[in-house]
Amino acid sequence: MERELNFWVVGGDLRQAKLAQLLAEDGHTVHTYALEEHRQQAPGLSQAANLEQVERADCVILPLPVLGEDGLLNAPLSSSGRPLETILDRLSHQQFLCGGRVPPAAREMARARGLELWDYFAREELAVANAVPTAEGALQLAMEHLPITIHGARVLILGFGRVGRLTAQRFHALGAQVCVAARKYEQLSWARAMGFQAEHLSQLKGWLCGYDLILNTVPARLLGREELADVREECLILDLASNPGGVDLQAAGQLGLTVIWALSLPGKVAPVTAGAAIRDTIYNMLREAGR
Repeated sequence: MERELNFWVVGGDLRQAKLAQLLAEDGHTVHTYALEEHRQQAPGLSQAANLEQVERADCVILPLPVLGEDGLLNAPLSSSGRPLETILDRLSHQQFLCGGRVPPAAREMARARGLELWDYFAREELAVANAVPTAEGALQLAMEHLPITIHGARVLILGFGRVGRLTAQRFHALGAQVCVAARKYEQLSWARAMGFQAEHLSQLKGWLCGYDLILNTVPARLLGREELADVREECLILDLASNPGGVDLQAAGQLGLTVIWALSLPGKVAPVTAGAAIRDTIYNMLREAGR
């Protein structure tokens, strides 16, 4: 940013903790709140015990996702739960308020208080940046849990969006036999042009028995009981999709299959990279808003 700003980073996981540190290292004044279980030092960075000075913030950054499963602020690095309403009540419409994966309930809470809650996770630049650590994290999980090498492994990737494309490239680079299943015909054409086998998603049933690893990137139930019945017991299934995921976990358990639902991989395997991607995206949003 061209000028120093006052940032408040509220809640979140290691991504937000690293984001706060990076903002401070850029010369901004940064306060963290509901991140007290991760202490770090940097000039200009301080930890707030309360919200008494949050009205001075130029930009308030909520976590990714904004809300946890309990409906409270998503704050896994805090010792106590905090309702989002208590935070929004302290803010004004002059401040730039943003969060990641903003649900309708949170947006409505903000709107009822005259606030605009922007979603940085909806930005294409962040989605692309996040796809990189997601793909690398999937590779790490596969290496840890498969009894065979990636080289020569038969790998099926469901979906060929940002994550699917980068994941296919990385497994292929290590010598895996990669097949892509996608719904859009242009995606299938791209997959074939990049050297992968390709099948339409509607053709899943009956041919899943030939894989050592299945990676799902589509947030829709693609692998139900009927599809999972074709999967070999030795096959590892990695679900990289956000809620609701793409695998019937109950059916998979009953069939004796190993499924890892790998949510929020960027924050787990590369929090510094993920934090930097969020920082850069927020800088872009602030510039576009003329802040």
